[in-house]
Amino acid sequence: MRIAILAHVRQRIAQPFAGGMESHCWHLADGLQRRGHDVVLFASGDSDPRFAIDPVVAEHYERTFPWAEHRGTQPLIAHLDAGYAAACDRIAAGGFDVVHNNSLHRFPLEQCRTAVTPTVTSLHVPPYDALHWFVAASPSPRHHLTVTSTRQLAAWWPKGAPAEASVLHNGIDPARWPFGEHGDGTAAWCGRITPNKGPHLAAAAARRAGIPLTLFGAIEDPDYWQAEVAPLLGDGVAYGGHLAGDALAGELGRASLFVFTPCWDEPFGLVAAEAMACGLPVAAFDMGAAREVIGEAGVFAPPCDVAALADAMVEALAIPRRIARNRVLRLFTHDRWLDRCEALYRSVAAATATLAA
Repeated sequence: MRIAILAHVRQRIAQPFAGGMESHCWHLADGLQRRGHDVVLFASGDSDPRFAIDPVVAEHYERTFPWAEHRGTQPLIAHLDAGYAAACDRIAAGGFDVVHNNSLHRFPLEQCRTAVTPTVTSLHVPPYDALHWFVAASPSPRHHLTVTSTRQLAAWWPKGAPAEASVLHNGIDPARWPFGEHGDGTAAWCGRITPNKGPHLAAAAARRAGIPLTLFGAIEDPDYWQAEVAPLLGDGVAYGGHLAGDALAGELGRASLFVFTPCWDEPFGLVAAEAMACGLPVAAFDMGAAREVIGEAGVFAPPCDVAALADAMVEALAIPRRIARNRVLRLFTHDRWLDRCEALYRSVAAATATLAA
């Protein structure tokens, strides 16, 4: 199939990944190419050159609009609207069999566009006002929407999801996250370093539990880092940097425990699945889709409860590492995810052909 992947452009689609959405798009493009599809990635122009890139914008918008300038300002909105309008027009004229929309922008949801190119839209966030109405008006036989967990399905459609919406769990390639039989007694945390990911709470809990912890990830919010996280470094808490996949997998595989601290309605938690593939049991806040992803491989604490999280860390160390790995192999593999994506593409393409007949 000839497939357009339309990405979010806040960050570049390249390693080291800024977060789960960037990882999702990269692995989607890579996996579909490996399966023989003709893939064009509509993303920021500074994304990974291994893909055929059709730039939505010349560079990711956190470079064009730094942290202090990118939070809903009118110049940013105009910049993104112009980029996505032109990209959607090029997709419509490009002879694509299907577009997989990961953009979180309203234009690709419009039925005047999905009627031209069959579309699968993946929603990677909880519902929010700027997009909610456009999502609600968009389902059709030519347009299927996915969310990453059953919790998010209920959040987007509290009165019941339409037939054209379903859960599509994220998937990872277990070969990229090799299993380790033993850990070194330390804990790891990784993700975007921002308040809603809660690394300061992970650090405070690790200190309380007496378990050394290393934080990995991009410092997205420098003010938060300086005020809340940096003062907790030392006494067993360290920052390991923002690492690409292979290096991060190596660091995770050496640890004995993963700490997962969402402070928002986390739609999935890809970092938890990656750590579990390496064999790490998880101590987690019971927030968002954490329980759906982690299941029997973790111990849960009430959201933002540092004392309970410290206790969960100690308890989770007793969970056998194979339990974590086996859960990923059963539910969250890259091949399982790609199989489902291809089935959805065939479904919307067939519906379009039927309606055109």
